[in-house]
Amino acid sequence: QVKLVESGGGLVQPGGSLRLSCTTSGITFRNHGLGWYRQAPGKEREEVATITRGFSTVYADSVKGRFSISRDNAKNTVYLQMDSLKPEDTAVYFCNANLYEQHYWGTGTLVTVSS
Repeated sequence: QVKLVESGGGLVQPGGSLRLSCTTSGITFRNHGLGWYRQAPGKEREEVATITRGFSTVYADSVKGRFSISRDNAKNTVYLQMDSLKPEDTAVYFCNANLYEQHYWGTGTLVTVSS
């Protein structure tokens, strides 16, 4: 059974930082592309950052220079370091693992940026 479990969300003030983690099981982690997506209230889910199995990264324009995605194949975990957070970053953040056309999703972790 494939599981993706996100953690690290919470309430943070504008300008603050959070580090999200997503630990997986049931997949050959090193073979999968990984990503973080988010969905704000009333909006569609959007891609935030992705990392290939070769460690190439892509970021949404809205988070470039503030967020950093990384992976630890030994721990089957993908991370999202979020700095200089803004209120518009408030959303549920989802972890994704993908291989060819197969996608797996976590259940999400809520990030709220507010003073």
